[in-house]
Amino acid sequence: MKKNISLSILLLIIGLFTGLRVFAQSQDGYVYKPQSQELYNTIVQMDSVYFSAYNACDMDKQAAIYADSIEFYHDGSGLQTSKKDLLAAIKENICGKVTRVLIKGSIEVYNIPDFGAVEIGLHRFINHAENNKLSRPDKFIIIWRHSHDKWQITRVISLHTGNK
Repeated sequence: MKKNISLSILLLIIGLFTGLRVFAQSQDGYVYKPQSQELYNTIVQMDSVYFSAYNACDMDKQAAIYADSIEFYHDGSGLQTSKKDLLAAIKENICGKVTRVLIKGSIEVYNIPDFGAVEIGLHRFINHAENNKLSRPDKFIIIWRHSHDKWQITRVISLHTGNK
């Protein structure tokens, strides 16, 4: 029951942000401007720290950044709620095989009061097993928790619909 409620809240957040973003971007002259440049810079830095570890297969660094209560939603493989299993899947399927490349300027960051932030953006993946094939841009949403001066990823929504 708890996962259903959590999933419902997550899907509501996705719908709200996606709907607002699509509506806003359809208006002439829309340009994303962070509400807090400091928060934006912090999350962009955390994105860089995490994905540098991801690309270098630094499993200890990734483990430190993922919260123990991680929920990873992937439109291809479904929901993963085990941090141990998620890290094992990354090690087996990503390490040395795939590199993530951020689409410059695509990150948007929104404050979640008394919790952390939501990061929305676009990235691509280089598949080294397929002659370094570069994927189409994919959407992602990361929910970051800030607690005890530490940022951790609590939820990820990874969408790869353009590559199917």
